[in-house]
Amino acid sequence: MTPTVIDGASIATVDAAGTEIASGHVVVEDGRVTAVGPGQAPRPAGPHTWVDGTGCLVTPGLVNTHHHLYQWATRGIAQDAALFEWLTTLYPVWGGLDAGITHAAASAGLARLATTGCTTAADHHYVFPREGGDQFEALVGAGRRVGIRLHAVRGSMDRGRSRGGLPPDNLVEETEAALIATEQAVNDHHDPAADALVRVAVGPCSPFSVSRELMTGAAELARAKDVRLHTHLAETVDEEEQCRAEYGCTPTEYAERLGWLGEDVWLAHTVHLAPDAVKRLGATGTGSAHCPTSNGRLGTGIAPVRDLLDAGAPVGLGVDGAASNESCGMVEELHQAVLQARQRGGPKALDVRQALWLGTMGGARCLGRDAELGSIEPGKLADLAVWRLDGLDHAGIDDPVAALVLGPLPTLKLLLVGGRTVVVDGELRTASETGLARELRAAAARLKGAA
Repeated sequence: MTPTVIDGASIATVDAAGTEIASGHVVVEDGRVTAVGPGQAPRPAGPHTWVDGTGCLVTPGLVNTHHHLYQWATRGIAQDAALFEWLTTLYPVWGGLDAGITHAAASAGLARLATTGCTTAADHHYVFPREGGDQFEALVGAGRRVGIRLHAVRGSMDRGRSRGGLPPDNLVEETEAALIATEQAVNDHHDPAADALVRVAVGPCSPFSVSRELMTGAAELARAKDVRLHTHLAETVDEEEQCRAEYGCTPTEYAERLGWLGEDVWLAHTVHLAPDAVKRLGATGTGSAHCPTSNGRLGTGIAPVRDLLDAGAPVGLGVDGAASNESCGMVEELHQAVLQARQRGGPKALDVRQALWLGTMGGARCLGRDAELGSIEPGKLADLAVWRLDGLDHAGIDDPVAALVLGPLPTLKLLLVGGRTVVVDGELRTASETGLARELRAAAARLKGAA
């Protein structure tokens, strides 16, 4: 790769000091940031790519901590349903997934994430129909195709309707088979290198679709393999009631009993947390993937983000599945996070810079990659988003971070992942958007037709 110089831009580094530069430069060489500072950039001696950053804001690439990419094939269904009704409506449709459908859906979803500033995405794939082919390979292949970093969470469910769970029995696995397949996914695809494009985490779906044995076995497996743990927790009141009825405790207490709190764990949603649960997440360093748009779409409630941050818990942002967030744009979650926090806690509950931190360093902390990603500092990976703020949509907003978070969705001038170009002027450069859309339409029609 030739070096890249971004010059004349506003820069929000999101480093520990919150450094911001009104007009400065970022220099990228060999996939890493080598310089960032005010004024004109020092030009590399040899060939390089120069980017005029005038009128732009440079931020770290956004980090999506929770997604279900396969759901891109089932957008727009169960539009007014609460979570459990939504799931029971969609499970039979997802039973028709095959590897081709999953690959088309994941490719389209990752493309949308990239064009909205996302450089790292965690995808929780937990649906493995018995005749569905190699679902996990289809997901990983989509990540390689689009070119952003993928944290592929090998999910699982072993508790079908016959065992008191929500999923149909044809969508669940036997406990031991799920653990064996999860270990194989780690062996085949996990890359522990600092600049890894693919990492694998272990992710039983949720307490209402997974047995106690699978939850504990998954935790033991993940720690033996030195990979991270992820699951849904405390998303709805229904889950709270079911957990109390079955186990005599709250979802957070249940998770802790099973070894599911700790610095190697991040949990999706965490909407319904009592004050003592918030404190436990903070004390144990357990991360939370806050999904504001999806929570609003399903009417599940507003997560206590301010309380979690004050308790010291890592908090990142998640887009969540496309069937509960049809837009699936990453930068939009910054805006929604501010609105929801303020609806819960007033106008000072979350400011625009805290929202940007959630979408960058907060997400990197959840994924265990804050030493490599999430801020613009020399030595860190060159995962960068360059946003155009010089048009009519943002005219007159003097604060560029406020323009990004509160203003209309900006055009992405440039997205770099490890210094490699992925998006230019809002257009994906690693694959044909027209081709991806055509594949997605065909896959969605095939899936819905079969259902």
